[in-house]
Amino acid sequence: MRSAPATRAAADLTARARIRDAAIRRFAADGMNVSLRGVAADAGVSAGLILHHFGSRAGLRAACDDHVLAEIRESKSAVLGHAGGTGTFLAQLAQLEGYAPLVGYVLRCMQSGGRLASDFVEHLVTDAIAYLQEAVDAGTIRPSRAPEARARLLVEQGIGALLLQLPAHQDHLDLQALPGWLRGYMDRIALPLVELYTEPLLLDAGLLDAYLATSVLSHLDDPSPTRSSS
Repeated sequence: MRSAPATRAAADLTARARIRDAAIRRFAADGMNVSLRGVAADAGVSAGLILHHFGSRAGLRAACDDHVLAEIRESKSAVLGHAGGTGTFLAQLAQLEGYAPLVGYVLRCMQSGGRLASDFVEHLVTDAIAYLQEAVDAGTIRPSRAPEARARLLVEQGIGALLLQLPAHQDHLDLQALPGWLRGYMDRIALPLVELYTEPLLLDAGLLDAYLATSVLSHLDDPSPTRSSS
């Protein structure tokens, strides 16, 4: 079971990892246009050492993206991909504040817009397709008639909900206050979110049947096998 990034034992103490982690926090606090000097000061290294390890500002940003995406992917997979996911989910909730820098980074990435933000979303979608399929294979979630579309919808809904509550309208995001904000946000959405995912919102299948009967999905060989009898 993985613990929150901020509380996990520091196994990776290389200069490269220190710089990457400092950059994630600095990007989250002040946006994606912060100077390398600011990151270097936070990491206790020189700006030249950043260039040595990452080659460029773009290389540093790519390394931060890769790390944040990996953390998201592994935390999702740990909850959805096996029968012990309930305990993992509760453990992640208990350590929620440790994820605040990663959440701040995602918020700033989306706030920055442009190609880098859209590419980040596409990576999230690709990862979601994979870990949702793992969960389907493990028998912990239902198959979908449109697995890629479902993965994209879940990613876009999650990002959209965060952006609506965006605590970073100002130039500086207080990382000391962000954990408390994240805890309050999760306390508000956890029950309805888990309820919605666990218990069908609609008690009648008529809406789905009507949609599946349209020509939109007429190419599907068998549009019915994923329906639950519950």
